[in-house]
Amino acid sequence: MSFSESMTGMKRTHMCTALTEEHIDENVTIMGWVQKRRDLGGVIFLDVRDRTGLLQVVVDISSIGDEGFKKSEKIRTEFVIAVKGLVEKRTEETINTNLQTGTIEVRAMELRILSDAETPPFQIEENSSVREDLRLKYRYLDLRRPDLQKKLMLRSKLTEVVRSFMSEEGFVDLETPMLTKSTPEGARDYLVPSRVNPGNFYALPQSPQIFKQLLMLSGFDKYYQIVKCFRDEDLRADRQPEFTQIDIEMSFVDEDDVMNMNERLLAKMFKEVMDVDIALPIKRLTYQEAMDRFGSDKPDLRFGMELVNISDIVKDSDFKVFSGAVANGGSVRGINAKTCGDMPRRQIDALGEAAVSYGAKGMAWIAINEDGTYKSAITKFLSEEIVEAMVAALEGQPGDLLLFCADKNEVVYNTLGNLRLDIAKRLDLLKKDVFDFVWVTDFPLVEWNPEQKRYTAMHHMFTMPKEEDMELMTTDISKVRSRAYDICLNGNEIGGGSLRIHQREVQERVFEALGFSEEDAYDRFGFLLDAFRYGVPPHGGLAYGLDRIAMLMTGSDSIRDVIAFPKVKDASCPMTSAPGVVEEKQLEELAIRIDKIEL
Repeated sequence: MSFSESMTGMKRTHMCTALTEEHIDENVTIMGWVQKRRDLGGVIFLDVRDRTGLLQVVVDISSIGDEGFKKSEKIRTEFVIAVKGLVEKRTEETINTNLQTGTIEVRAMELRILSDAETPPFQIEENSSVREDLRLKYRYLDLRRPDLQKKLMLRSKLTEVVRSFMSEEGFVDLETPMLTKSTPEGARDYLVPSRVNPGNFYALPQSPQIFKQLLMLSGFDKYYQIVKCFRDEDLRADRQPEFTQIDIEMSFVDEDDVMNMNERLLAKMFKEVMDVDIALPIKRLTYQEAMDRFGSDKPDLRFGMELVNISDIVKDSDFKVFSGAVANGGSVRGINAKTCGDMPRRQIDALGEAAVSYGAKGMAWIAINEDGTYKSAITKFLSEEIVEAMVAALEGQPGDLLLFCADKNEVVYNTLGNLRLDIAKRLDLLKKDVFDFVWVTDFPLVEWNPEQKRYTAMHHMFTMPKEEDMELMTTDISKVRSRAYDICLNGNEIGGGSLRIHQREVQERVFEALGFSEEDAYDRFGFLLDAFRYGVPPHGGLAYGLDRIAMLMTGSDSIRDVIAFPKVKDASCPMTSAPGVVEEKQLEELAIRIDKIEL
C-alpha cells in the first residue's frame, strides 16, 4: 500500500546540515530520506538524511496532532519525507557530538510522506561491508551512502577547479568527436557499426590525441577538455573501459613550459580541493634513473628501499645464478627491507613465490641477525669478502632483510619494484594522506612487443624523438629517447604527455621505424599527414586520468568509488545488465550477422 503524498505548497528552505544554533526558534522546511526511526511511545525520532548529512526530527503528538502522528508511525527506513517545523536546541543530555547538527533538532509541525520505500537489500551506511557486486547491482542505493557522496562531490569540486584554472590561463574548452576512425595501435578500440555505411565502423576514441593536434594546427594555441575516453582492455582497480581525461594541448612550447603550467594546475587542485600544499618545482627523474632506483617508471617516493646494483661485486663470483645473469647482459640488484630481518621463514618464502609471479626464476636473500651474523641459503656459495661487500652496498644493519634478484634487467626491475611495494604495504609505509609527486622524463621512444614481434610506441607514435637521438632512428631505434614526460603520484601515473612531432618528414620516419609502410600510414593517418602540409606549430601537451586523481585524493582503493556508475571486471554493468543482446531487426539494419560463439 502506498502512503505517498504531494509536496504541493511545501518548499524546502534548508538542506539538513545548513541548520545551526543560529536558526533556533525559526520555522523551516527540510526534505530527505529517513535514515533511522525510533519510536519511544508518544514521541518518534527520525534521522533525516540529504546529501549534506543528518538532522534529527522530533515528531510529538502534542505538536503535530493525531493525524500527523499516525502518519509518522507508518514511516520506515528510506521513506522520503518533507517536514515543516521549529528548530530547537537539544537538551544537554541529548546532544550528539558525532553529528554536525548534534546540538539542534526540528520539532515537526507538519509532515508529508513524499515516497514510501521497500526495505532495501542492504543498509545505507558509511563504509559499508556489503559485497561490492550487490552494491553495484543497486548502485542508486549505494550512492546514497554519505562516504560515496562525499567522494563524488570532491570529484565535482575537482573539475570545477580545473575549469577555473584553465580559463584563467587562457585555454579554450573544445569538444572532439566521439565517433571517429579506428587507428589500431595500443589498446583495442570499441567499435560502432554504421547503419548508413554498411560494413563500416566508427571507433570510440581512446583519447582525443589526433584531434587536439589538429586544433593546434588550426591555431587555437591552448586547448583543454574534460572528456570521456574508451579502451577495450582488461580491467583492474585503477582502470575502466570508459574513463575521464583532463586533456591539454599548447602551441609554441617546450617541455618546461608544459610541465611548469601543469605544476601550477596541480598545486591549485590540491590546495583548493584538499587544502594540501604542494612544494614546487616538483622533483624530476629520468626514466632510466627511475627504473634503476625504484624498478618502476611510476615510482612511489613515500618511502626509501631503493634498488642497488651489485653486478660489479658478484660478476666474477662462483655463484652462477649471479655471475651468469651479468655475463648474459643482465644484472643483479637488491633492496634492503629494513627491520624485516626477523621475518618468519614462511613469510620470506611467500616473498619468493611473489618474485616468481613477477617473472623472476627465484629470489635470494640474506637476513642479518641482531648479533651481526647472517642467515641465508646463498652465503655458502659466495666468499666472505663478496658477502660483506653485498651487505655494505645495501647498507645492511642488524635486523635487516636483504633481497636479491638476478636476471635480465626488465625482470629484475619488475620483480624488485613490486617486492618493494609489497614490503611497504606490510610495514604500513604507504600513507594515504601523504602526496609525493615526481616527473619521469626521457622515456624510450619505443618498446619491444613480444606478441607482435616488433617495436611499438611506448607513449604513442606522435611523440617527438630527442634531437640528439634522431640519427639512431635508422640504426637502433631501441636507444632513441623521446621528449615524453609522465607525472606520477604515490606510485600511480596520473598524467602523461609529450612534445609532439610537428614535421611531416619526422612523422614519416617514425611510422617507418615502427614498421608501417607508406600506404599503411596513409590509410590510418592520412588526414593528419595531409594536414601537416599546411604549417604546424611546435606543440605539446598532457592528459590526466581524472578518475585516478580523484581516487588518490579520496584515499579510495578503486576508481569505481569515484565513478557514479562504474563497470566491473568483465566490463559489464550489474545494475543495467549491459552489455546485452539486441533485436534481430537492429542487427539487420546494421548489416550484421552473429554466428554462434563457443565460449
